[in-house]
Amino acid sequence: MPCALLAQPAEQNVIFGTYSGLALLMDVYKPASPNGYGIVVIPGSGWHTGLPYNANLLKQSKEFSLYVQKLSAAGYTTFVATHRAAPRFHFPDAVDDVQRAVRYVRQNAARYGLDKDRIGALGASSGGHLVSMLGTLDGNGTADSQDPVERQSSKVQCVVALYPVTDPAKVDTPSGLQAVTSFMGAPPRFDPKRYRDAAPLTHVTADDPPFLLIHGDADKTVPYNQSEAMEAALKKVGVTVKLVRVPGGDHGSDFPGNTQKMDWPGMSLEWFDTYLKKKP
Repeated sequence: MPCALLAQPAEQNVIFGTYSGLALLMDVYKPASPNGYGIVVIPGSGWHTGLPYNANLLKQSKEFSLYVQKLSAAGYTTFVATHRAAPRFHFPDAVDDVQRAVRYVRQNAARYGLDKDRIGALGASSGGHLVSMLGTLDGNGTADSQDPVERQSSKVQCVVALYPVTDPAKVDTPSGLQAVTSFMGAPPRFDPKRYRDAAPLTHVTADDPPFLLIHGDADKTVPYNQSEAMEAALKKVGVTVKLVRVPGGDHGSDFPGNTQKMDWPGMSLEWFDTYLKKKP
């Protein structure tokens, strides 16, 4: 069964960083025949997580079970990461954490048998927002840091984002607006600059990596126009981008209500095969 793949990672609860004693954890899925490329996976959560001691961790999400299965079969090593989340934490904490995850993978590329200069990212919803930030932020490391991980770049070389938030200030659905406001800590009118800083499309530059965007046109949580705006911003500066419209698709990795069944994991694999392995 597809979910069995996520239940049995090759390395579980790998600590890729700590914050004030809080361990940041990821699970690592190693393929039978590695191809030398790594994918950092950020499941969606509305940037939120439960507060009880026994709450499930983000890395335990089954959202990408089929995707990880397909990527592993093709030789990709995948890293499913947990990040700090609302209501306890706010922007930019989650962004800092996923950047740390990429830096950790890059620092340990030799141990995992990876090309450290060819790392991809896959995410959905809030995770789609975060991987879009990984693709658009400069992500330069701190050269004089005592922590070798922090010297590494957090920039990824290929992005697949499903139904991502790309401009938090313009999410206007009830559920989406509630999640965004909690993540940001306040409504847009109180701190418009903070919202611009949190928007991947405001960071788009010509040196950004290829983006595959997949979004249902009936999404009632993150409007389809969030991906349309990102596509337009990337095209404007000449970045390779493809937006796949899922007719009738609502919010979720199986795009409930879709009227045209598509192989979305296969599309993602094809994108990484085409562009992650391609040197710039």
